[in-house]
Amino acid sequence: QVQLVESGGGSVQTGGSLRLACAASGRTFRSYVMGWFRQAPGKEREFVAAISWRGGSPYYAGSVKGRFTISRDIAKNVVYLQMDRLQPEDTAVYYCAATNTDLVVFRRSEYDYWGQGTQVTVSS
Repeated sequence: QVQLVESGGGSVQTGGSLRLACAASGRTFRSYVMGWFRQAPGKEREFVAAISWRGGSPYYAGSVKGRFTISRDIAKNVVYLQMDRLQPEDTAVYYCAATNTDLVVFRRSEYDYWGQGTQVTVSS
């Protein structure tokens, strides 16, 4: 059974930083793609970033490119999302997701496993 557990959310002021972590367990993830999504109140869940456990270039939504960095620790089975220069519009519940595929994918429907989410609040 795949389990994804997010941590690291919290409240920061505009311009601040947070690092989210997603601990993955339940199977070998070497062939998986790991993604981060977010959902603000009243909005659809949207893609933020994704990375393959195999390596290669990560992918980012245009709204976070240059401010957020996704990375993975293979030994610990943890995926991170470093968020810098946070803005109020980044306020959302952030979800970790996983899918068994060779290609990085961006649509919510293509991910099979989800964490419970962690709240990020950015105040002005």
